[in-house]
Amino acid sequence: MRKFLSKLIGVSLAIFFVIVALNVQIASLISLPSEAIVTYDDIKDINEQSIFGKFISAGVHSENVNVGGEKQTKTKLSFKLFGFIPIKTMNVEVSDGAKVYVGGIPLGFSLKTKGVIVVGENSVTTEDGNKITMKNKPIKSGDVLYKIDNNIIEDIDQIPELLEEADGERTILTLLRDDKEIEVEVIPELDVSTGVYKLGLWVRDDASGVGTLTFVNSKNNRFGALGHPITDYETGIEIPVQGGKIYKCNLIGITKGERGKPGELRCLFMQGNNYKGTIDTNCDYGVYGEAINLDGLIDNNLAVEVGSRMCVRPGKAKLISSVSGVREEYDIEIIKATYQPKSSDKSMVIRVTDSRLLALTGGIVQGMSGSPIIQDGKLVGAVTHVFLSDPTKGYGVYVDWMLDKA
Repeated sequence: MRKFLSKLIGVSLAIFFVIVALNVQIASLISLPSEAIVTYDDIKDINEQSIFGKFISAGVHSENVNVGGEKQTKTKLSFKLFGFIPIKTMNVEVSDGAKVYVGGIPLGFSLKTKGVIVVGENSVTTEDGNKITMKNKPIKSGDVLYKIDNNIIEDIDQIPELLEEADGERTILTLLRDDKEIEVEVIPELDVSTGVYKLGLWVRDDASGVGTLTFVNSKNNRFGALGHPITDYETGIEIPVQGGKIYKCNLIGITKGERGKPGELRCLFMQGNNYKGTIDTNCDYGVYGEAINLDGLIDNNLAVEVGSRMCVRPGKAKLISSVSGVREEYDIEIIKATYQPKSSDKSMVIRVTDSRLLALTGGIVQGMSGSPIIQDGKLVGAVTHVFLSDPTKGYGVYVDWMLDKA
């Protein structure tokens, strides 16, 4: 009898643990970051929709902690199994569910680089023939020439002036590569055809691109767009910016995406005084700045709450785009949502399911990066990349990461 009861208890416990394992997303909980911004609606959704499993509940409480010898009150979000077994606790800031205006329209970006981007080498014609000034120097395409003899370069036209001051003497170049400074000593050569000292480098101090507006903050007009950085088309580096402007684009055509061949939105924008805002940041999660003229950028009736990444889950969602000529919602499916402990522009995998969008673009195409992703009426992310093997699929970034930069 005892042996039978032991077996029965053992089988019952095994079944119990299987049921719990199937209904609790332990790995997702553990991978949550140590800090986050949430709303009370987010916490309500976690509990009512069983986002982390049927047996997991979430709740907030305050704790007094010592920070640098001073007492501070921290708000904690705790996840518990069966309401009493702690699984995960994190520091949170509970917000009031700020609203943003939803984007979805194509923008033109004009960037002014911080320093100048090295795109190649060339020879200098001197009295002694052609010379390669940078031969055997540790300079490569994609480096950012930031200083000459400790003078910060703000414009490409400064370079001849600074070299003239050096008068052919040894000159120290300061370059940025992977956020690190590199100093290189060179001797400029005098070009006999122009009478100007040269470094023997091809450089560029501006860049442009096209992407989609994601949101505009309803309180301060700060905008976020693109979801990934603008990179130099020749070197592939993320462009360090000291400023820039955004312009409203005219969509003049669409090249549909195919397997192995990404499509694109063909857009036209004219630089000048008709800019819509200024750019101050270009980073891993998009382009940011201040919208100055909202006319044509937003719909005043299309303001939504921001949703935390903790509440993003596989299932139906909406993508907002203007590929038809007007701002519209299109059906998509979130296939996978990763609870990232660290920021990344590949937070979720999405699939386009709307027949109208598939007929227009074939799925996700270049220029749609930044298109807002809406789930349960909240802005939760933006499109960032397309799968080359399947244009109906792509990646999205959580709007949390974008708001941190905005």
